[in-house]
Amino acid sequence: MRIAYLEDDTEIATTVGGWLRAAGYEVEPFVSGADCARAVENHRFDACLLDWMVPDLSGAEVLARLQIKLKQAMPPVIFATGRDSEEDVVGILTSGADDYLIKPLSRPLLLARLQAVIRRRHGGVGSLSTQKFGHLTVDYTRRQITLDGHLVVLTDRETDLALYLFQNVGRALSRELLIQVVWSLTPDIDTRTVDVHISALRRKLALSPEFGWRLVSIYRHGYRLERDAT
Repeated sequence: MRIAYLEDDTEIATTVGGWLRAAGYEVEPFVSGADCARAVENHRFDACLLDWMVPDLSGAEVLARLQIKLKQAMPPVIFATGRDSEEDVVGILTSGADDYLIKPLSRPLLLARLQAVIRRRHGGVGSLSTQKFGHLTVDYTRRQITLDGHLVVLTDRETDLALYLFQNVGRALSRELLIQVVWSLTPDIDTRTVDVHISALRRKLALSPEFGWRLVSIYRHGYRLERDAT
């Protein structure tokens, strides 16, 4: 079993990595969120153990990035972090993490939770590969969106952005967060790039009240995709 382990504290990483290797896991450590996301996107891992606050791309943003890229092939994810507020725990579990452990970690608890999430995933528990949103159908596995049964031609970045928006219907997403999640491995991206891609999605996916949707611009913040109630 191969584990991607994101942790920038060397002492903690050495200790926890030792626990996992002693339990028979193969561990690949990362101190950079971007490096971790890139590795999991391109290689098979049986689970991810993520710290929240790490350089360049946080654990939460790594989770969002992997959900966009991998969807059905997404490995189970456990967060191991010092952030212990109820709001943090609920938020990250709602976002798609499989479990959440608060530091300092307990070796027996960590190993038990890790075994449990891997067992559940191998037992066939996973995310829906296809979802319908009115006249739109989103196929996360094929990374395709159809409009009234017709395939919509999108660029790779437009696809990444659209999948993330549909995974977060009703949630306000800042431009900075969208840059981190969708363009995290591309340097020199500014907020204008986000605006241009949002405009393209409004047009290509017919995200307008006429078709039951609003892709709302939030002043000095970002965007929210929401169903139109009128």
